[in-house]
Amino acid sequence: MNDFYSGVLGNLLKEGVITHEMRILVVCGAVADREILDALGFKHVVISNLDVRYDGIQFTPFEWSHQDAEDLQFQDGEFDFCIAHNGLHHCSSPHRALLEMYRVAKKGLLVFEPRDSLLSRVGVSVGFGQEFELSSVVAHDFKFGGVRNTFMPNYVYRWTEREIEKTITSFAPWGKHHFVYRYALRVPWDQLRARKNHLFYLLVRTLLPLVKLFTALVPKQANGFAFIVLKPRVPEDLHPWLGLEEQQITINKNWATAQYTAPK
Repeated sequence: MNDFYSGVLGNLLKEGVITHEMRILVVCGAVADREILDALGFKHVVISNLDVRYDGIQFTPFEWSHQDAEDLQFQDGEFDFCIAHNGLHHCSSPHRALLEMYRVAKKGLLVFEPRDSLLSRVGVSVGFGQEFELSSVVAHDFKFGGVRNTFMPNYVYRWTEREIEKTITSFAPWGKHHFVYRYALRVPWDQLRARKNHLFYLLVRTLLPLVKLFTALVPKQANGFAFIVLKPRVPEDLHPWLGLEEQQITINKNWATAQYTAPK
């Protein structure tokens, strides 16, 4: 998935959606974030996590901040862009963390998460995938790796496009957002190798060419995806029933009364 991460971010750079000069916040951050962002030439990055084992040295040359993704201690719009790579499903409320990312980002956000697809549901039902992420807790000595990085295995929250759009639009109803989606097959090799029953690992290796063909033909059925949310520009992207007065968003009474009869 790191190739997918760097590929999506690299394309956003080429398209000018993100620039090297932007101030970036990474939530639920890890060493892989540092490696990818550093390799791509980013300079102004703050990597955050609530993991008490980090002291910041791991993320040099970037800044480090101990932060709870569900309650970020930053001002509204303090960063240009916010990034999370496969971390929101470890939150008690993935939606709250998503909206915190939205709040502190001036221009937009980039998130990588499991997708609630048919392939994901079938995988979980037959035991290939996990409904609760026990393998992560086992890999972290039964002390970390679960919900909010505790010993408790987290429920693997899987998203859909419609759910993302409804969540963001409910929180920020003043303008038209731009949503972009990129899809990828996410094979949990570490989890499969860690199982004492190697049958699952062998079956996935055998069936992988067919699964790759299926997700190539029907990309939305991949079990992983990235979503980019670009915030509305003001005033260009305001809804027509809104206007701007003295840098404040207000109701456009003329537009509204042309549609509805106002009480006398």
